[in-house]
Amino acid sequence: MQQYALLTFIAVIFLSLSTPACKHEPSLPGGGDPTDTIGNNPGDTIGNPVDTTGLGVVCDPDTTYFQNQILPLLISNCSEPGCHNEIDHQEGVIITSYQSLLATVENVTLNNWDENKLMKVLLDDDPLERMPYNKPPLPQAQINLIAAWIQQGAKNNGCNENYGACDTINVGYSAFVRPLVQARCQGCHSGSVPQGGIDLSGYAGTKAIANNGKMLAVITRTTNWMPKGGAKLDDCTVKKLKAWINAGAPEN
Repeated sequence: MQQYALLTFIAVIFLSLSTPACKHEPSLPGGGDPTDTIGNNPGDTIGNPVDTTGLGVVCDPDTTYFQNQILPLLISNCSEPGCHNEIDHQEGVIITSYQSLLATVENVTLNNWDENKLMKVLLDDDPLERMPYNKPPLPQAQINLIAAWIQQGAKNNGCNENYGACDTINVGYSAFVRPLVQARCQGCHSGSVPQGGIDLSGYAGTKAIANNGKMLAVITRTTNWMPKGGAKLDDCTVKKLKAWINAGAPEN
């Protein structure tokens, strides 16, 4: 009897040693899948912010947004009549949406500037090859912005620049109006032959159309609004511009 018990004990030990242990996937620090937790917005499993509030995604100052920053810049500088819009589509290139950009601009998501056709034409030293064509090169800050967007994955992302309350108090020309005009208007309305004879490359031209009523008129039209070819400015941006104009369009 004692011999049988001993043999049974040995068998149990042997089976416990020979049975494969359960395999577990290594856990990430903190547990769970990596998520983007910008502001109050949870992210999906690949790090893209998800809007669960209906108010849009909170803007992250360390992120470059295609819909807010890159597309308006490209439309303003590249899609005017005779260039890369859906009607003229010079050289087969259309730059009016994320989908058309990726479909018609070769290697636009590559980080190699010698292969990325968008960055290559923006950086070209030859004025006959450089874009925007027949215009001064884009400011280095704008080129850096496009480069940052590509380096961050060239995503079709966007955010709500006016998340929360719309602050129309003390709207400044330097902090708000000038960057807005530079990104969305100046591509067409600058240079030696600005469209419509309206030059918005400086404060004087911007103030002139603000004070004569043209600025508010063209951005609030229900059709053919400005920026031409771009998305209509959101209500908060319009309210901020109106507040600045009502204050006398100061160079503040």
